[in-house]
Amino acid sequence: MTTSQVILTGFADESANQKTAEQQFSAFAALGLEYYSIRFIDVGNGIKNVMDLTKAEIAKLRTLEGEYGLNVSSLGSPIGKVKLLDENDGTKNRFVPFKKYLEKDVNKACDLAHAFETKLIRGFSFYHPKGTEPKDYIAQAVDQLGQIAEACHRSDLTFGLEVEANLIGQNGDILAEIHKKVNHPAMMLIFDAGNLVCQGYTPDEVYDQYVAMKPGMGWMHVKDYKITKPAGEKGHIDEDALKNFVPADLGDSAYERIMRDFALSIPKLEKKLKKRGIPGVFCDLEPHVKGGGQFGGFSGPDGFGVALRGFCRVLDFAGVGYHLRDFDDIIAARGF
Repeated sequence: MTTSQVILTGFADESANQKTAEQQFSAFAALGLEYYSIRFIDVGNGIKNVMDLTKAEIAKLRTLEGEYGLNVSSLGSPIGKVKLLDENDGTKNRFVPFKKYLEKDVNKACDLAHAFETKLIRGFSFYHPKGTEPKDYIAQAVDQLGQIAEACHRSDLTFGLEVEANLIGQNGDILAEIHKKVNHPAMMLIFDAGNLVCQGYTPDEVYDQYVAMKPGMGWMHVKDYKITKPAGEKGHIDEDALKNFVPADLGDSAYERIMRDFALSIPKLEKKLKKRGIPGVFCDLEPHVKGGGQFGGFSGPDGFGVALRGFCRVLDFAGVGYHLRDFDDIIAARGF
């Protein structure tokens, strides 16, 4: 019998063809999930990023969550997906003066996390100027991320830093260095194997990046990719051209190896998270199996189901426990 257990969740907007709240919640409830990460959603006034929701829309979503038996695992915010410097580098990434960004965007994300009763905010490590070396900008990123972590800490929240292409923290080694230098209990790392494979990392290199991130890891995003870039050819990638995302049991991340190792870390990590008010170790599906880009991806209800079942096969192989809704949950929900 396994002693390691994860909580399955996912970016619900990926499961919905029109991104309506009812579509997202219906898909997740039918798949047996009890948590979701909120990112893009249509509550009746068109598709909005979570950062743009009104109080009335939030109230409506909270009511719908009750109807569908769902809770928010994390706020899928875009915090940190802005330029570090106000330079024209040929990208469309926006720049916001940091003091203003901290007062407006970061505080708003904290308020939204409280409104949705989640302790976790997903975020990023800022864009360095395109064509430059990310390591040259670590010091400034550390300073700003430390202030974001402190703002989250004051709100009794935890900020997760996701590994992703084109950002300063584009690999596990750099993120591990950032985490060590920020050295704040409210900042953790989010591993995402697919975000490394799509940059041209081999399965062995992905595992090494996971090992580097492991001491700072708080939770995991689950997506996978089939390698198309020659190994060793790293650098800036066209995120809108990424078309080879696959379920976790079919890609080049070697998720089976990663999860077998991660299983050993889960009990200790779970204790650490529970001390911060987080219910457990989340594995957050973000499969992109019908396409992915800079600010999100899409799987559809069918693709999300395929991706979930694929990851469950990986968990079964690795001996990691998880719970999908069963008849006991239905009995509890119907109230007799």
